[in-house]
Amino acid sequence: MSIAENVKQLLAELTEGVKLVAAAKTRTPDEIAEAVEAGIGIIGENYLQEAEKAYQEVGSKVKWHFIGHLQKNKVKKAVALFDMIETVDSVELAAEIDKRCSQIGKIMPVLIEINSGREAQKAGVYPENAEQLIKDITGMENIQVMGLMTMGPATIQEEELRACLRETKALFDSIRKAAMPNIEMKFLSMGMTDSYKIALEEGANMVRIGSRIFGRRG
Repeated sequence: MSIAENVKQLLAELTEGVKLVAAAKTRTPDEIAEAVEAGIGIIGENYLQEAEKAYQEVGSKVKWHFIGHLQKNKVKKAVALFDMIETVDSVELAAEIDKRCSQIGKIMPVLIEINSGREAQKAGVYPENAEQLIKDITGMENIQVMGLMTMGPATIQEEELRACLRETKALFDSIRKAAMPNIEMKFLSMGMTDSYKIALEEGANMVRIGSRIFGRRG
């Protein structure tokens, strides 16, 4: 099936209120443009350089989310281009985003990346440290925490994945209930092509899907 057909099928399948982020890592600007024409409203990019190229072609017709690991030296360019950064996992990164946004008069919506599988090699804050991180960010004037994001562990065990997603949803609910100042727990970004159906069952309202839209890489 074509990219356009994949997008239409996926949009028809998702329930109202679920945001679809087209994960465009390694995809060409033409492929991204085709997805946008078919109805995609949010493009997720892992790499700044790829995003800049695609932005030249597609521009502000869509929202741009950064969904990769953001290095501090790339923050200045990232805050100029992106509408949301889904992968904040440290006070240092948040402070750099806050500083760079203040220089251009922008408030950046961010999600806190949760390392729900507690995997040492992966980015993200462990669930038990997330609330303290959010408290440390609340005073920053040019950042607004809008929710949580998790990758979930790369496991073939469905129950293990569900347990991690469930814990992230419970954390999301608990932080929302705490009603901290300047925090709006609106988005729970969980699930990718192989796991989005499970993620939706576990409470995700934002999914990041790549190969189900663009076809398998390579």
